[in-house]
Amino acid sequence: MEFGNEGQSVARLHAAVDAARDCGFAAISANDHFVFSTPWLDGPTALAATIERSGELELATTVALVALRGPVPLAKALVALDLLSSGRLVAGVGPGSSIRDYDATAVSFDDRWKRFEEAVSVLRALLGRAPAPELTRYFALPDAALLPAPPRDGGIPLWIGSWGSPAGLRRVARLADGWLASAYNTTPERFASAREQLGVELRRHHRSADRFPNAVATMWTWVTEDRADRDRVMHDVLGPLLKRDPDELGEQLCVGSAESCAELLSRYSSAGCERVYLWPLGDEARQLERVATQVAPHVET
Repeated sequence: MEFGNEGQSVARLHAAVDAARDCGFAAISANDHFVFSTPWLDGPTALAATIERSGELELATTVALVALRGPVPLAKALVALDLLSSGRLVAGVGPGSSIRDYDATAVSFDDRWKRFEEAVSVLRALLGRAPAPELTRYFALPDAALLPAPPRDGGIPLWIGSWGSPAGLRRVARLADGWLASAYNTTPERFASAREQLGVELRRHHRSADRFPNAVATMWTWVTEDRADRDRVMHDVLGPLLKRDPDELGEQLCVGSAESCAELLSRYSSAGCERVYLWPLGDEARQLERVATQVAPHVET
């Protein structure tokens, strides 16, 4: 997405991926909106454009709007990404929280949870993770297998995004292969509490909580030792972008000094978080290099 006047280009994508690969990060990811307050490049297409330069990096959607894209078109895109990357995709999905995306696709925002549950059930089947549901209301099932099929035994892992509500965690326990929390909608302490609740729900479904993976996504990031620069990013860029109180957000995100960012990530590690998907607020390559050299060495794991 655009944070200023940097525009969109394959060169910008490649610079970010090159930095992530060369700095030893684990994955690259793309989020999903159709309509937003700033230009937003299509997520699956952006991931596809980075495959040749991504090395061994995992690819992830964090998250894709399956209830709006539809499980069949999304499955085709996800399987293509997985096949072309030799089985490196994690498919993260969510219902989406923006009514503008629903209005743009003529879908009722009030029906999002029912549509999402059914879409995930169909998508799991198409990605090789579960049998197809017997009945559907919102989405058609193809009358033949989608080919090519997912290349990996067991299909493509399907993670579900949830901010940590009881209903959301129950959904993750029933339908997902992993849990994605949202950094600007939680804290390390709330994450730890939600993780405990998720463990209870997983055990109810006879699933191992210890082997169930998790991550925090949408961790907006801007590493700077200049307090004025930090305040500029919070008040002029991030606050208006999210329509949230910048002072509240400042306590939840990796925006500020390397020391403060390392402290926040250390708290997430102590809370049981296994991965954090950083989202630089522009100048992606330089910000990733700063995280790798100034922040990561001081994160307590």
